[in-house]
Amino acid sequence: MAKDYTDLAADIVAHVGGKDNISNLKHCVTRLRFTLKDEGKADTDYLKRRDGVVTVVQAGGQYQVVIGNHVPDVYAAVQQVAGISGDGSLDIDEGDLPKGNLFDRFIDLVAGVFQPFLGPLAAAGIIKGLIAILGTALGWNSTNSALYAILEAAGDGFFQFLPIFIALTAARKFRMNEFTAIAIAMALVYPTLPGTLEVLTKAGLDNVFGIIPFALPSSGSYLSTVMPAILAIWLASHIEKWMKKITPDVVKVFVVPFVTILVTVPLTFLVVGPVANFLSDLLSGAFTAIQSFSPLLYGLILGVSWQVLVMFGLHWAIVPLAILDVATNGFSTILAPALLPNFTQTGVLLAIILKTKEQKVKSVAMPAFISSIFGVTEPAIYGVTLPMKTPFYISCAVSGLIGAAMQVLNIGGYSIGGMGVFLYPSLVNPKTGNLMPMYIAIGLTVVAILVSFALQMMLPVPYLYGDPSEKKADDQHNEVTELKEIKQEIIASPLIGNVVKLENVPDQVFASGAMGKGIAIDPSDGILVAPAKAKVTLVFPTKHAVGLQTENGAEILIHIGMDTVSLAGKGFESFVQVGDQVEAGQKLMAFDLNAIKEAGLPVITPIVVTNTDDFTDILVTQESQVNSGDYLLTAVK
Repeated sequence: MAKDYTDLAADIVAHVGGKDNISNLKHCVTRLRFTLKDEGKADTDYLKRRDGVVTVVQAGGQYQVVIGNHVPDVYAAVQQVAGISGDGSLDIDEGDLPKGNLFDRFIDLVAGVFQPFLGPLAAAGIIKGLIAILGTALGWNSTNSALYAILEAAGDGFFQFLPIFIALTAARKFRMNEFTAIAIAMALVYPTLPGTLEVLTKAGLDNVFGIIPFALPSSGSYLSTVMPAILAIWLASHIEKWMKKITPDVVKVFVVPFVTILVTVPLTFLVVGPVANFLSDLLSGAFTAIQSFSPLLYGLILGVSWQVLVMFGLHWAIVPLAILDVATNGFSTILAPALLPNFTQTGVLLAIILKTKEQKVKSVAMPAFISSIFGVTEPAIYGVTLPMKTPFYISCAVSGLIGAAMQVLNIGGYSIGGMGVFLYPSLVNPKTGNLMPMYIAIGLTVVAILVSFALQMMLPVPYLYGDPSEKKADDQHNEVTELKEIKQEIIASPLIGNVVKLENVPDQVFASGAMGKGIAIDPSDGILVAPAKAKVTLVFPTKHAVGLQTENGAEILIHIGMDTVSLAGKGFESFVQVGDQVEAGQKLMAFDLNAIKEAGLPVITPIVVTNTDDFTDILVTQESQVNSGDYLLTAVK
């Protein structure tokens, strides 16, 4: 169970002069970094003596309260006690935004945005399935049943106003004011906007300054959309950050959100809308051409890409064509490849539920599984399969095969709107009563579920929240006993360079030994390797610090340079992540020495044993220079 740091946080806030004395709060790998209005109000002597505080450092205009490895938990408690919002919270510019190739960054971003509200999203999807059952079985609708109307609002409301929820979580991801972000999203879903635009269009006034088109997506509004809100908040975060730098503090509280909203909302409507329409028109033309050329190829491509199109809101390039086709001909196969992809999600989710060892994944996947049966796949995609990647790929691939089969067999709908298990009646010809297309679709549904289930069962289920396996109590006891029998822990050098005594490190916290005993290296190259066989316990978002726990119990912190957190990760690259097992000599980090020096920061890198108290002594090398892998220090039990 996580330790409660509320009392410590309240004491820290009180003795830095109270929450009204705090201008800003950030944190790095070991310390809280306060910007105080008046440092004279802080009781430094008390905080230095306070249990839970290592020491206090006043440097660079910051009041630094050194906590240690659990600083993120204390920071969160201080935020709650002081009522400090999440914007500008971490001592980096890019925050914890995902890194890696563009596709991985996109997946991590979208999954991170949806993760906080997956539970309610899945619940709303189940309610949508319930009202579909009531409508089909009892003939209820919003005009003949008050209960139906209430439940419809409960199920559809979340999806209709999805951009507002996305704005809230995206604001936390991009580290901007949450209420400013919500204000921007509310403009996107403003209820009278579609009607206003229609009036302006008829009057020929739907251009701004007479040259820039004012347009909405092909669906007619931004309701239920995903990417426009994410893009809008990303843009707003940059505008807000710039405004904070140039706006005087006395008017910052209203000028910053005023300019942010004033600039972001028009840019969103005038850029995102036209771009979305252009892409939709392009896709519409492309799919029409492909279907004319080869129905099989059309079914394969649309089946594979449908879930991706829905994620970007580009599926509206196809939907109007199907609606027009049904209205004109009474029948359409245009959307046939898009009718069953939800069941491929059902199949992979069932396999994941059976195979995963993570209880948290089960708790998310089960309601998502139920929602997918009713045709609502957002909880499945954003909460489970997309972050895991492989299940999402399986779902798309099988959807392509099923989509191709739907086209070849000429399965189409006589009406538009049914989803999941409620789509089958739309496949029955109302004039002839021919049930065969419905039976074929049900058969393909079974195939979609079984094939996707079988493929996922044959492949490992990726972990989302780390390996949950826990050793039994007797194994833990044996492990502790074995650790006690080991008399020393030898640590090799993770760098090439000159050896520097810890007391000579240009940082009071490390030099005093407050973070633990050890040694430092003034590196001559920018490659950091593992000093022993160990588990990675910490990779700070800016990649300037890494924590390791060796197989024999030593907890090592390697801090590349001093105050390098201010570089916001620029010039740093990580090759490991938390939970990785590494071998001695394995590459951990790469960093740009010149970039650190050009920023005027020391490159001296401390290597300390943070659980020094668990050892009798820490012995260090007497050499003046070391290469990677050379003997550096010994932790003696």
